[in-house]
Amino acid sequence: MALTRESVIEALKTIQGPKGQDIVTGGEVRALDVGEKDVRFVLEIDQSLADEYSKIKDASEIALKKLGVSEVSIVLTAHASQKAPPDLKPNRKSEPKGPEKIPGVDRVLAVASGKGGVGKSTVSSNLACALAAQGRRVGLLDADVYGPSQPRMLGVSGRPSSPDGKTILPLRNHGVTMMSIGLMTNEDQAVVWRGPMLMGALQQMMMQVQWGALDVLIVDLPPGTGDVQMTLAQKTEVSGAIIVSTPQDVALIDARKGIDMFNQLNVPIHGMIENMSTHICPKCGHEEHVFGHGGVRKEAEKIGVPVLAEVPLHLDIRSASDGGVPIVVSDPSSPQANVFNALAKSMVEKGQA
Repeated sequence: MALTRESVIEALKTIQGPKGQDIVTGGEVRALDVGEKDVRFVLEIDQSLADEYSKIKDASEIALKKLGVSEVSIVLTAHASQKAPPDLKPNRKSEPKGPEKIPGVDRVLAVASGKGGVGKSTVSSNLACALAAQGRRVGLLDADVYGPSQPRMLGVSGRPSSPDGKTILPLRNHGVTMMSIGLMTNEDQAVVWRGPMLMGALQQMMMQVQWGALDVLIVDLPPGTGDVQMTLAQKTEVSGAIIVSTPQDVALIDARKGIDMFNQLNVPIHGMIENMSTHICPKCGHEEHVFGHGGVRKEAEKIGVPVLAEVPLHLDIRSASDGGVPIVVSDPSSPQANVFNALAKSMVEKGQA
């Protein structure tokens, strides 16, 4: 019998949750994705009932396997539990848990932007591949949960497996180990999650993915200054951040906010990258500054950080990324690839990657 969404939901309705309702009716099942022989969903739990939900997770897997499901992936995401009563005992100091290192990862490099559409993901994928070509062990975490693009840009498809139901095995291409929420959902499926679910998914992708031994993990952040950026900086030891912007004033206004956010979170800023810096006509050789020019350099000088690269606006960069083979891999000796190769070499020499 063919696996259907309806049959999966009916099977999950047989699993009782601690709220006195089944986990479907109780709203604990989120982002359900049903394939031909695989089922994936998020189980939103109460953190104070983690042991009970662990049993519910196991029962859900058993119920689905009875339907003929060959692979079940259940991600547990916890909302913050209700506020505990105040502790009135004297002389008891709390010990806040600070940022932690990701096991096996030497450095975490955040690539960020103040606004969307400035080419941050293109920069991330090309920088990752350029660092791999330098002999570095590189990972790439696509943390743009609402708009994941790295599976397409790195030419990665398929579902990550989980041999024990806890550890996630990432995928790999072009010498880069990669994980993205886009690998867990269909390409046209929206991820409709609230902040706590976002933060839980990000922490799982950082701490429960088997990254192996990496020299650097590049985190491709979503635009803006929201939950994902704050969670990354507060929960993980971030060695530095790169701010990507186009030269025009509208992008720079938002880039300043991103810089201020990292300053508040005590994350060092390695520098800025001006993307779509200039366009050279392939027919006549005329150079044109479509989005203006030099705005990022002026901003970088103002805040005292270097300009790491000026990436041209070029059709080959876009078409290579859309084709799943970044320009540094598809045409490594081209002027466009040389920008990223020079950036990677410089970062290695400075000990930043």
